[in-house]
Amino acid sequence: MSSTANSAPNIAPSTPGRANAAAIGAAAPAAAPFSTPALLAAMLKTSAKISDLFFSPGKPPLVEISGKLSPAGIARTLTCDDTRRIGSDLIGNHEHAIQNLKERGSCDVSYSLAGAHRFRVNVFMQRGSCAVVMRVIPTNVPSFESLNLPVEIAKIVGLRNGIVLVTGPTGSGKSSTLAAIIDKINKEQCYHVLTIEDPIEFLHPHKNCMVNQRELHSDTPSFALALRAALRQAPKVILVGEMRDKETIEIAMEAAETGHLVLSTLHTIDASKTVERIAGVFPMAEQHTLRNRLAKSFRYIISQRLVPRKDGAGRVAVIEILKSTLRTREYVEKGEGEGKTLLDAMRVGEQEGMQHFDGDIERLIRNGTIDRDTGLAYATNPGNLQLDLSDLGSASEPDPLLETSGK
Repeated sequence: MSSTANSAPNIAPSTPGRANAAAIGAAAPAAAPFSTPALLAAMLKTSAKISDLFFSPGKPPLVEISGKLSPAGIARTLTCDDTRRIGSDLIGNHEHAIQNLKERGSCDVSYSLAGAHRFRVNVFMQRGSCAVVMRVIPTNVPSFESLNLPVEIAKIVGLRNGIVLVTGPTGSGKSSTLAAIIDKINKEQCYHVLTIEDPIEFLHPHKNCMVNQRELHSDTPSFALALRAALRQAPKVILVGEMRDKETIEIAMEAAETGHLVLSTLHTIDASKTVERIAGVFPMAEQHTLRNRLAKSFRYIISQRLVPRKDGAGRVAVIEILKSTLRTREYVEKGEGEGKTLLDAMRVGEQEGMQHFDGDIERLIRNGTIDRDTGLAYATNPGNLQLDLSDLGSASEPDPLLETSGK
């Protein structure tokens, strides 16, 4: 997916209010043209742990390493024309992406660097000029071992039906976890696996399974239409990149109820918020029925956060696992109440394979993977976690307000 720099001006929306930004770009001294593939290749040499590449007018190209922006080893400050040219090269002749950029101010595409990496790309308008963020997709599909995923998650491979959701904020590793699950299914089962993605990230070769991957706007106009068509394509496993709307959620539930294993993602911070988000998409009159269906069809809700490691060698995934049990199905169907929350169920469900964020953070603090202050900053309930860690003492100065009197 590439195009020449000559088409660059065509991707920028023509809006009267953006004349000043155009004038700024025009006022900048002309710089020698560069090759976008060569620029990307040079940036990728900065580190083996780059997660994202950033291009914005007025700054040199930057990379993100372990959650922090760093110089990419390229001193040249980008102009508006530079970022517009980069955006054009990445979008190529993708008409739907060009239309989205002009009408909505942003677009998503995938991009491949010959013989090297693939990227998930977002081109967007800011201050009348183009900016670009590129997520680096690893060349190899990650394995359970490389991601250090809990053993419980491997049980998903043996499921025959139901819904499995992987949730978390942007950049928390949801796509990598799902890719590892699909790869394990691909190795251990003999199924037709169908993925619907926006855009396609990891490329799955056929192994024991047949894996067909459909990309939004290239192969299908919407998640809902592709998911509806999937019911006639005889898959055993369906991966839906994101459950974005009511129609997609309804069809995904229908697929799970009719004997398919459906894997998908949501941008929610934990299991409880995931259930509320799904229910909240539906009108109040339909929410009781929806909760009943979800309680019967969900198998796992896995939530993730990436936390910086104590040794500075990248980040480690903190994982929460909610599993379908008699208790959790009741809480999903009837809603949470005092002493009857999904978090309570996960706290007492360790023997059933469940775990909660603060329990996993405590484990990582105790084994020295993350430091105490970092763990508390990422905790769901820092106060309770601090009490649980009281036997370790405190590296910080004691708070005089918490000291007891009458020594």
